[in-house]
Parts: sequence; C-alpha cells; structure tokens
Amino acid sequence: MMRLMEVLLHGGSQLNGWRTAQIWEAVCSAYTLSPQAYTLNQLRYDLRKMKGHGLLERIGRPYAYRLTEKGIRVAALFVLFHKRICGPLANTLFQHSVTPSPKPPAKIEIAYNKADAAIQNLIDQLAA
Repeated sequence: MMRLMEVLLHGGSQLNGWRTAQIWEAVCSAYTLSPQAYTLNQLRYDLRKMKGHGLLERIGRPYAYRLTEKGIRVAALFVLFHKRICGPLANTLFQHSVTPSPKPPAKIEIAYNKADAAIQNLIDQLAA
C-alpha cells in the first residue's frame, strides 16, 4: 500500500487518472518488483480497499483512478511518516547491544524512547 500511495502521489502529471495497468507498471518499475512479487490481482485488491475508504476515485468509463483530496492528505501523511520515522527505525537504528555501553545514549535515542513510550501509552489507552 505504501508503494502504491507513493506512486500515486508522485504521478501528479496524470490529469486523466491512472489506468490499472499503468499503476501496476509504475509500481513494479519504481521498486524493481517482479510480476510475481506484486501481481495485478494484488493491485486490484489494494485499489478496491483505497476506493472503499474514500482515498481513491474512479474517473469516467475507462477504469481510470486518481487520489481524492482526502487520499492525497492521507497518502502524504503515511508516506512522509514511513520515510522519516519507520524507515530509519526499521533499519535497526536503535537496536541495543547485548553488552552495556559505557557512553550515555544519544539525544536522538532518548527522544525516540520517549516517543515510543508515548505511542505505546496511546495504544494502551485506545485498547482500554
């Protein structure tokens, strides 16, 4: 979904919308995916999900799609959050070593741990 959102966001030049085959080719080429790694059926499923949530609209008769205003805002939020926060964290930026380090943690690591605790607190509050 993240890849699909990013491709749709960067495709601002598609005024008449994107046809399904164009989206599929753009996603596969932008992320060097094989047709088996991201099939056309998976793309169609993702498009239906996005359309169901009001993030995507169908334009005219020839099954062309484009992001709605809500879709643009949501996609931008998710893509920026993923690139700025999740990407570096997923890349083991803050993995702790087994042996304790004599130097104090960096400011960014302290800030990350506070943010992580706040997010966990929010999740716990929502679950209650």
